[in-house]
Amino acid sequence: MKIELVKFGDILVSRPAGREAFLVMSSHLRDVDKKETIVVDFSGIKVLTPSWADEVITKLAENYSVNVENTGNPSVRETLKTLSEYSGLRVK
Repeated sequence: MKIELVKFGDILVSRPAGREAFLVMSSHLRDVDKKETIVVDFSGIKVLTPSWADEVITKLAENYSVNVENTGNPSVRETLKTLSEYSGLRVK
């Protein structure tokens, strides 16, 4: 399954906004097998903060194998790096 984050906006900030986005995603993931890989697409994202990503990416990674794509934006790269250093997030 592929999740295009730009559907939630191109500026992804704040923990409450991330929590809300994750709840929306969760409703679409109910029937997805836990063994399935979730692809998170960062195309079109201008700003991504660690707080938003922690609420979404970290929680996805707790239940699924997560691959990321289109991570060329420095904000996205640094946020993913921060999450991997401080929360042990592992994405491909």
